[in-house]
Amino acid sequence: MHLLSKEELRTLMEKPEGWCVSMYMPTHRSFPETKQDPIRFKNLLREAEERLKAAGLRSPDAKKMLKQAQPLLKDSLFWQHQSDGFAAFVHSGGFSHYRLPLRLDELVVVADRFHIKPLLSLFSNDGRFFLLALSQNEVRLFLCSRYSASELELEGVPESLSEALMYDDPEKQLQFHTRTPTVGGGRAAIFHGHGAGTDDAKNNILRYFQQVDQGLREILREERGPLILAGVDYLFPIYREANSYSHLMNTGIAGNPEGWKAEELHAQAWKIVESHFLKAQEDVLAQYEQLKGSGRTSNDLKAIVQGAYEGMIDTLFVAAGIQRWGCYDSGMRTVHLHPHAEPGDEDLIDFAAVHTIFNRGTVYPMKPEDVPDRGAVAGIFRY
Repeated sequence: MHLLSKEELRTLMEKPEGWCVSMYMPTHRSFPETKQDPIRFKNLLREAEERLKAAGLRSPDAKKMLKQAQPLLKDSLFWQHQSDGFAAFVHSGGFSHYRLPLRLDELVVVADRFHIKPLLSLFSNDGRFFLLALSQNEVRLFLCSRYSASELELEGVPESLSEALMYDDPEKQLQFHTRTPTVGGGRAAIFHGHGAGTDDAKNNILRYFQQVDQGLREILREERGPLILAGVDYLFPIYREANSYSHLMNTGIAGNPEGWKAEELHAQAWKIVESHFLKAQEDVLAQYEQLKGSGRTSNDLKAIVQGAYEGMIDTLFVAAGIQRWGCYDSGMRTVHLHPHAEPGDEDLIDFAAVHTIFNRGTVYPMKPEDVPDRGAVAGIFRY
């Protein structure tokens, strides 16, 4: 699965000329359920066409615009390799689509900008983490949420551990075997070096892990979510030495993950990170209370929208399921709020959340009653 990047999210946030169509739907991972998905997408395209015509677009123009998405309907192989959700975005100048590790409701939105609210949880630190599974024959990286794990495409990463543990000299090949089960139900590793000492073996593994780490840098370069390592326990300290990602967790999943399903790995990983997320949220809520009166906190939407746009928000709490309609004039640095959505309006809570994420802040979607000061939003400023 391709990981939707912040650059791609930023592109979607830009306001293209003309009408924008945003479509979301749940998808399936296995046959025969996957046969439903192209039919469902066809129905969404039909609904989008009707909405475009209702918005004033001529029928031939609406059909021409949506024609960009038609080839997907005939691509049976595409629909056989889906995740939990699917999003598609169409405007007169282009078409883009994404497989997503989110269970999404069916939704079609036609507006003068793309609707991206369902994507925000992908960029929130509330339950988003990564799982790196290292085994003898494969390297797998998963993007995980509180509820699911989706395997990501890896480029520039060595394919297997055994391949990387070979010396140039055939007489000094390092054999990698497995033995009895250890913690987590996997199999532990035994390293037999012919002509090589233990230090040589570890150095060779270290070089391999440095290659893995280098390949992961591009994928994780803007991420702040925890990374959990799954592998035989002998490898943990060696990978930590090679690792450059600052959010690698100290605790990992011990055992050979080869053959483990994503769901099995996710269940073990969530046991490790759940307390991490709960503590992180408790800590920032306590920080908000401590900073009250210092000028570094606010629940005023106008102040938060402007602060988020200018990169001043470090932590943002948002009430899930609540919208506040209006627009932000960046030239005049003014926020206009409206009781109901007007032409050209957007949900300013989403606007603040997106710009907080763009500027490397952290967003916590919460139940409305859990937001500090019981407002729709609350934020901690960097200064």
